[in-house]
Amino acid sequence: MESVVFVHGIWMMGIDMSLLKKRVRQCGYKTYQFSYPTVRRSPEQNAKKLQQFVHNIESEKIHFIAHSLGGLVVRHLFALYPQQAAGNVITLGTPHSGSLIAMRLVRYRWGRLILGKSVHDGLLGGAPQWHAPNKLGVIAGIGRIGIGRFFARFREDNDGTVAVSETKIKGMADYLILDCAHMGFLFNKSVAKQVCAFLKTGHFTFPNKI
Repeated sequence: MESVVFVHGIWMMGIDMSLLKKRVRQCGYKTYQFSYPTVRRSPEQNAKKLQQFVHNIESEKIHFIAHSLGGLVVRHLFALYPQQAAGNVITLGTPHSGSLIAMRLVRYRWGRLILGKSVHDGLLGGAPQWHAPNKLGVIAGIGRIGIGRFFARFREDNDGTVAVSETKIKGMADYLILDCAHMGFLFNKSVAKQVCAFLKTGHFTFPNKI
């Protein structure tokens, strides 16, 4: 059986991904949750812990589903340890080019405190480029519901926390925009359907033009 590793976003522990994990299991995959300290360690430091976690999974094919900051951790993983098992990677609402919200928050002392080390080659940009042979599928949202509207006024489509333009990355195999909010990715049935399609084929069912 193929395996799927779930990597949660900032300030979370992985419980938030439970419903999506259940739906992916129903598609025939064995699921694992990687939990990590999102602000006490940098994405690179967490990627090293993720490698230790993945190393203990016995499976010929290991996929990754990452939400928000988790996608940046996965990018560091593949840069540090390029010889990963075959498998596809999906990011949900990940600010691949940096987060406007994070840029606004770091202006304040309290903002720097709550973001911690997540900004180090992470939410402010600077994560490694994608050169892995593993197919990367990116899903962005336009639900416009999230904490972002309290800290910045987006001048483009967004999921409430991350702008659509922030989710794009050179080297992605497929790209999809759904009417979904940032946290809604984890509960939306359409997202789960598209995730399972990409895990199986390396393409979304209804892809947008990249």
